[in-house]
Formats: sequence, structure tokens, C-alpha cells
Amino acid sequence: SDGKGGGGWGDGGGVEAPEQLGAYNASPASLVREQLSGLTHSDAPSNNISIANNFGSKKFPQAIIIGVKKGGTRALLEFLRIHPDVRAVGAEPHFFDRFYDKGLEWYRNLMPRTLEGQITMEKTPSYFITKEAPRRVFSMSRHTKLIVVVRDPVTRAVSDYTQTLSKSPGLPSFQNLAFRNATTGLIDTSWSAVRIGIYAKHLENWLRFFPLSRFLFVSGERLVTDPAGEMGRVQDFLGLKRVVTDKHFYFNQTKGFPCLKKPEGSSRPRCLGKSKGRPHPQIPSEVLLRLRDFYRPFNLKFYQMTGHNFGWD
Repeated sequence: SDGKGGGGWGDGGGVEAPEQLGAYNASPASLVREQLSGLTHSDAPSNNISIANNFGSKKFPQAIIIGVKKGGTRALLEFLRIHPDVRAVGAEPHFFDRFYDKGLEWYRNLMPRTLEGQITMEKTPSYFITKEAPRRVFSMSRHTKLIVVVRDPVTRAVSDYTQTLSKSPGLPSFQNLAFRNATTGLIDTSWSAVRIGIYAKHLENWLRFFPLSRFLFVSGERLVTDPAGEMGRVQDFLGLKRVVTDKHFYFNQTKGFPCLKKPEGSSRPRCLGKSKGRPHPQIPSEVLLRLRDFYRPFNLKFYQMTGHNFGWD
């Protein structure tokens, strides 16, 4: 998983803190609705039968962030959770790749309760590269909206390596893992850090089940340079009012990416945790150039497939 639920944002990426609930400029009704939907059964007045459903019901996600690891999926999910009409699972469920045998009811039970007009979401970036995932999601619902956060595959690979290195310091060098043969410069596509970035190949697998119109491709780079613009596209795609706008973000110079301004009543702004924005190791430029050459044809094919030039070349 990419960070086991994201490690950060002041709430461990898990249950939402109350101050996050009714978004910044949400209408009073949706604010109340949000706060109510956060109540647990034990908080509910026992004399009112209608409250016994815990406010709302658990539904299968209408939208899933299916990829990609180290692309910006945690940031996207946390930005989306500001929206009063988005309810999301904090941790990554990994249902369609690891726990599919537990069954759909188990999966639905992981979901937060939603009210009329709210959408249920989850994110598990490894779905994008999982062979069986498209068929499994399709058999849950062919109408599921799929969001893929993509980022320059070379920087994505380095970021992936950096994360693994922080967990296993004895790792071989990046170039040792990236090349099957250093003399010939043959890239080792079996290394997951390399394989994940061959986006065209993974997308082909998904397009056997879902039409292109079901997908939104979010630029991981633009999520950093223009979070509000990219969030506008995401909210439109999800059929949501544009609630999350530039007034929610400020750029954190130290981390090098946008953070959420502090919601009223909370003590501090929310930034992604220590596991995000780590400094990358120095990698020889000829290694990166070779990797760039390797990815170029796949990138071009991906631009053609999606009708969107991400400008990585």
C-alpha cells in the first residue's frame, strides 16, 4: 500500500476529526448533516426510532481512486474529504486485490454511512496494476467512476524507491534494481517501481471492462502546482458542487507541496505527514535519462489513449 493509510494529515488518515466534517463554507444544513453522520449508535437518542439507522446507510463506493502508488492519491483523497458530500474510507481497503475472498458484504461494511446526495469513496492505488481488479470492480458495478492519479513515471519510480529505502535501509542502489543488465542498459520491468509506471499497459487491462468516460486521469504534478484547478476537474467528474477551491490551500515551502488551510476550530493547518515529501536520493543522470527513454513510447501511447498530454517528455 502507499503508506498504509497515508500516515499524516493530523488524523492518521483514519476517522475524520469533527472539525473536518462540515467543510469550510458548507451550508448549515450540510454541516449539521455531516456532524450527525459522524455520530455512533451509542450517541443517538434512544427514544427516536428513526435515528436507529445511524444516519444514512453503507453503500458500495460510487467512485474509487484506483492508482497510482506515489502519484498523489493520499493528497487527492484528503483534499476531497473537505467536501461535505464526500464520505471516504481513511485506510486503504485493498479489497479488489488482497481481500476479495472476504466477499462484497465485508467490503460494504467497511464503508462510512452516507446520506442522500453524498458519495462513498475509497482509494487503493495498487488496484490499477492488479490483473483481476477491473473484472472484480465491474462485477460490483459497471457504473463505478475510476480516478487515476498519474505522475511522471521516472520521478514516480524514484519516489517509490525512496519509500522502500526508508523501510529497508539495506536496499541495493536504484540503478542496481532498475537495470537487468547495466552494460546493455536493459531495464528490469519485473521491478515493481519500474512496472507501475508503464501506465498504457495497465490502462489497457481496465479498458477491457470500462469505457474511457468512466475514468478521470489526474495529473500528480498539477495537484501540486494547481491543486484548486485539478480539484475543480475532480469535483465536476464526480458530479459535486465545486466546494473545494483555492481558498482551501496554501503552498508549504518546506514540504514543497500544497497543504490545507486550517479549518475553523482546529489548532493547525493539515499537511501530509512525515512519510510524504521525503528528499529523494541522488541518482546518476545517465540512469534517469535511460529510464526516460524507456518510458517515452509508453507515455506517448498513454497520451493517445487518454487524449491528454501530461508533458512528461
